[in-house]
Amino acid sequence: MLYLILAFIGALLFLIGACFFSFLNVVVWRTPRKESLVHGRSHCPVCGRVLTAWELVPCFSFLALRGKCYGCGAKIPVRDFWVEVLGGVLFLACNVHFGLMTGRALLSFALLFILTVVALMDWDTMEIYDRFHVMILGCAALSLWLFPEITLMERLIGCLCVSAPMFALAMIVPGGFGGGDIKLMFALGAYLGWKNTLLAAFFGVVSGGLYAVMLLRKKKAGRKDQFAFGPFLCTGAAAAIFFGQPILQWYLSLWQI
Repeated sequence: MLYLILAFIGALLFLIGACFFSFLNVVVWRTPRKESLVHGRSHCPVCGRVLTAWELVPCFSFLALRGKCYGCGAKIPVRDFWVEVLGGVLFLACNVHFGLMTGRALLSFALLFILTVVALMDWDTMEIYDRFHVMILGCAALSLWLFPEITLMERLIGCLCVSAPMFALAMIVPGGFGGGDIKLMFALGAYLGWKNTLLAAFFGVVSGGLYAVMLLRKKKAGRKDQFAFGPFLCTGAAAAIFFGQPILQWYLSLWQI
């Protein structure tokens, strides 16, 4: 019986997260096109048909429709499905890691929601809107209360420990980093503190570097071509949120005699 209860709670948490990230897909689609997020019902971007309720069930509708619009048969981007799955997994992970429906869990999920929007929109448009930096700073303000173990000084240092070198490099090497990436790391530093901010930057640089090498080897980009770096920084920040503390403890243990 206990396992059934836990399975039910896990499925419910997954569905809640998937619902939020289903709306995230709407944000990512409409914001660059300057469409309202609150007015206008969900519709097929190809035929314009308004979607019915059963077509809007996260994850399940995509599978039931076999990835196609019920009206015109146009393919639904498979990314939308995996984003909804990601939302379910992240909400479940936040509640397991930070406690069931605690303030820490909800705030962490809110930040991950924003980071996912930033990553996808940067990937699509090569642009990070300032409104999302402000939202991250808002999360950082709340985290002063919910994560008091990260001191104000650690947060202030975090704002500059990565963003300042990135800004300097952008001044020396034009196009080295975009202004959106710099402001993103500034805002994340206020939330994560300097230790996890450095860790997030490390993960971001390594994953972004590997991606760049892959593009070069497959001759899909030249040495002077640019690509969206925000998604890798966001991925690094997500890794720091969940694994930063144990990784830092492991690293520090290596220096103990």
